[in-house]
Amino acid sequence: MSLTKQEFKEFYDKVGSEIGWDFSQVKYTSEGVGWEFYDEVVKRSSKTDKLLDIGTGGGEKVLKIAENFQLVAGIDVSDGMIKTARKNLLNSEVTNAGFFVMDAEKIQFPDRGFNIISCRHSDFSPTEIFRLLDEGGCFISQQVGEADKLNLKKFFGRGQNYGVKDGTTMRDYVEHLKAAGFSRVETREYDATEYYERPEDLIFLLKHTPTIPNFGQVAGDFDKLDEFIKQNFSSKGIKTNSKRFLIIAEK
Repeated sequence: MSLTKQEFKEFYDKVGSEIGWDFSQVKYTSEGVGWEFYDEVVKRSSKTDKLLDIGTGGGEKVLKIAENFQLVAGIDVSDGMIKTARKNLLNSEVTNAGFFVMDAEKIQFPDRGFNIISCRHSDFSPTEIFRLLDEGGCFISQQVGEADKLNLKKFFGRGQNYGVKDGTTMRDYVEHLKAAGFSRVETREYDATEYYERPEDLIFLLKHTPTIPNFGQVAGDFDKLDEFIKQNFSSKGIKTNSKRFLIIAEK
């Protein structure tokens, strides 16, 4: 069981209005994380570059690195997310960024307008990415692997991409990026262990992500979660995993 595209949009917009993509209040630790996504973005850029951030959410992450670019544009399909991003921008000291409601399948910017394009946990169009990147430009994307939070999904019997073979999405993206014209496409993966400090931290995550679709709206969800916590609790916290993959494509 997964959310339909319309259900996901409605859910995502609701989350955007409430918190943006800010999970800073969730207390957890991770072991085995392979990289920090926006550090990877900065490594591949210079201060004269123009950055497009697709699926920018509330802009929390990209605002922190804006000083490393000449210009930053963040786009998201969600009105709620962009409203939050603009509030965050007003409350920051950043002067070189703007946030816009746009569909990633039809981005309203001119050809070759950006030197680097980032996309974290959001859908993207390989052909649009190729069109928007200048020659020598770089596209970098982090996505959630099918095996993410696997013990939770197995316990609930449903989940985001549950039942899909791990690596399927990554291979599809690579194939489509090469078909769009990218000659060099690199991938990396990690499967980190996560420990959530308190039950309320895990509940916050499940209520604000599509990991377990419609969590809390299905009869018995909280009883199942209580049993999951009992079975997966350790001195470090409530154990699950974080599966991520990174795609880097150069034009």
